[in-house]
Amino acid sequence: MSAGQLAEAPAKATLPTEAVPSRSPRPRGARARQQERVFYLCVTPWLLGFLGLTLYPLGYALWLSLTDSDGISPNTHFIGLDNYKELLSDPVTRDTLVRTGIFVAAVVPTGIIAGLALAVLLNRPIRGRGIYRTLLYLPAVFPPVGAAMAFKMVFDRDTGAANGILGFLGGGPVSWLADPYARYVLLMLTLWGCGNAMIISLAGLQDMPKELLEAARIDGANSWQSFRRITLPLLSPVIFFQVITGVIGALQSIMPMLLAVNPSPAGVTSVPQGNYLYMINVFAQYLANGRFGYASALLWVLFAVILVVTALIFKLSSGAVFYNFEPETKK
Repeated sequence: MSAGQLAEAPAKATLPTEAVPSRSPRPRGARARQQERVFYLCVTPWLLGFLGLTLYPLGYALWLSLTDSDGISPNTHFIGLDNYKELLSDPVTRDTLVRTGIFVAAVVPTGIIAGLALAVLLNRPIRGRGIYRTLLYLPAVFPPVGAAMAFKMVFDRDTGAANGILGFLGGGPVSWLADPYARYVLLMLTLWGCGNAMIISLAGLQDMPKELLEAARIDGANSWQSFRRITLPLLSPVIFFQVITGVIGALQSIMPMLLAVNPSPAGVTSVPQGNYLYMINVFAQYLANGRFGYASALLWVLFAVILVVTALIFKLSSGAVFYNFEPETKK
């Protein structure tokens, strides 16, 4: 091969990118089409359930909140925002919302602290701790209806065990299920299921790096200093999760207030004023007063309150929650 041919060889071998012909896409095979059909077949039940059981009820409730529907009469009229204007000026709604806020502020921190204290105790190498964990967690899986009825029997004025103990000690009978004691019974009933918080906190404690606690002990830190400086910061994501779920659940609480009360002579459940929370008002507007439109507006306001409170908790806890991993940096 001559020198001229050697000089021309690289030029012929190197072609511009645009000159390389692109391959035409292969048609999808039968296997790919089958996988696509299987995917849509599997997702269809969830999609139908979401449309029929979530999206449609939400839209229907929003439409009801703009009407004067009573749930029975077909003569329903569109009244716009009148229900929302009424509830903003309704003293009963304001009182129940304030009472619910006090209930949430009392129940959520107390439940988290009680669950964390039990988790710390049961995380120690004590004898028979598995049995203790099971016994303390059992109330959390107990049906709420059964728990409410059990509390109602215990705190009954005439035949309850609480007044029986008071009578044995020389005290008189107390109307536990009426004002002003009904709120304390409700608080005890709500904290009856703190085993959920205990299990979640216990899982966080068992996932904690033992090297940090051992290093703190070697440096001379006592138990309280290790707990405050190491354990609590590492448990902050677990506590944050319990705060969010606890607040949302407490704002929607209704079952204990309805069940753990004395029935009135007319046979209609009479909720004490101290336990007359926001969802009880919604329940009364739906079933007792037959104001479906107004009750739907109350539920949409509650949804807005939950959204605002959750966003506020996220905002306030942005610098207080410690995650045990390094965040990904943007390149």
